[in-house]
Amino acid sequence: MSPNLDLSWVAALAPEIGLTILLFIVLPYERLFHPDDNRQIGQVTAWGALIILLGMLGLYFFAGMPQTFATQNESLVWGATMRFDMATLVFRVFFLIALMLTSLISMDVPRLQRGEYYALLITATIGFSLMAAGADLILIYVALEVASISSYVLAGFYTNSKRSSEAGMKYFVYGAFATGIMLYGMSLLYGITGETNIYTIGGLFAGGELFADVNAVVLLAAAMTLVGFGFKISAVPFHFWTPDVYEGSPTPFTGFVSTASKAAGFAVLLRVFLSGAFGDISSFSPANAPGWWALLVSISIITMTLGNLAAIYQTNIKRMLAYSSIAQAGYVLIGFVALSQDGSGAAMFYLFMYVFTNIAAFGVIALVSHMTGTTEMKDLYGLNRRAPVLALVMLFAILSLGGIPPTAGFFGKFFVFRAAVDAGLWWLALIGILNAFVALYYYLNIIKYMYLYRSDDEEVAIPVSRAATIALMISIFFVLYLGIFANSAFEWTREAAASFFPWLG
Repeated sequence: MSPNLDLSWVAALAPEIGLTILLFIVLPYERLFHPDDNRQIGQVTAWGALIILLGMLGLYFFAGMPQTFATQNESLVWGATMRFDMATLVFRVFFLIALMLTSLISMDVPRLQRGEYYALLITATIGFSLMAAGADLILIYVALEVASISSYVLAGFYTNSKRSSEAGMKYFVYGAFATGIMLYGMSLLYGITGETNIYTIGGLFAGGELFADVNAVVLLAAAMTLVGFGFKISAVPFHFWTPDVYEGSPTPFTGFVSTASKAAGFAVLLRVFLSGAFGDISSFSPANAPGWWALLVSISIITMTLGNLAAIYQTNIKRMLAYSSIAQAGYVLIGFVALSQDGSGAAMFYLFMYVFTNIAAFGVIALVSHMTGTTEMKDLYGLNRRAPVLALVMLFAILSLGGIPPTAGFFGKFFVFRAAVDAGLWWLALIGILNAFVALYYYLNIIKYMYLYRSDDEEVAIPVSRAATIALMISIFFVLYLGIFANSAFEWTREAAASFFPWLG
């Protein structure tokens, strides 16, 4: 690999460079410019994220970077520690959209109108972006820590709230424990192979240079590494932190962590396991699957089942959506365990629509709870009379989470289940479909509360700022757009998923 920096090497880090510049603008903005309205900090962050997003897409559409069908060697940059490919691009789009929408919704929360809050959001986004691009175990670990530490602080950002402090502490303790186990698993993999680049390690497995007597150690390394990734995506049994952290964290951040953090966790999961770093999967079939495949199938089933059943009994809307988020991770895992381009593309499409869906739902909760002071289900009683627009946004978000057409959630589930059937896993798709029907019970309850129940405060309107309106309208537009014109978006994510399967080219 040439030591000279060409344009692709610079372009590979362009989003992180842009986010770093934005970070150094936002952090001192309040003290340097003394704005009359601290909401301007959120505006700067949202505009900055949009400019970086448009610049990144401009590089793709006009300069052809990353190349649509870049080979493995062509896409490895910065000493082979990063992979600049379509999958990296797609996940970066997810993260920047989540940052932009979260910044707009956060502007209406007085306690979040501080430069430190937006700086931490940007830092977490940098970590997520590097996680998606990571091709080396060391970079993946460092990026995960950058994202995690920022998230721990954001979860406990309300220092005068016991629930927020508890959320931050639990997130930190569970996260540190999971990361420690993951790091030990990575060290086992390095001990076996003497390499940290996941594609080099995958090549050793594919070339038959590793003996059968290390299979048990490889399986142990895979299981331990999965602890860290499972924590990020809220998969059972690494989900314990999710309800408490979602409930105690600032609500706009809850929407951010439930989408961007989950997408980053899946980006790393797809990248590491599909690279062959834990065994050759180029000739995969359920009959000759590696040991970790059965483990992930079991986790998928238990995750969506436990998440849906636990959500039924919740009376707090944020805790209910926390268990819903756990169940959604189980659905995405169905696409992953298909170990196919269609399956991975379906998983990425699901995460794409989930960014808009969940941020819309938590955006409504943030605005309602700002008026009521709580996040209980009863706060949604009669919402259609207090704020018809918010009720409509929540309606579409809930329909999408439930997988009901014409919303994006319907096609998200359809593509995932179809990929499982095509891979011969019809029984896994059937379990997913049954779980989706169970989820409809608690999702439709929310609609009932908003439109059929009455509230003593229904005459008190809930104000919605222009920034929040823009964020919610963008979210719902794409929830409906991806539910009507899903094929073009799915082909985009499917094309990106080819980056995870270099042997197909």
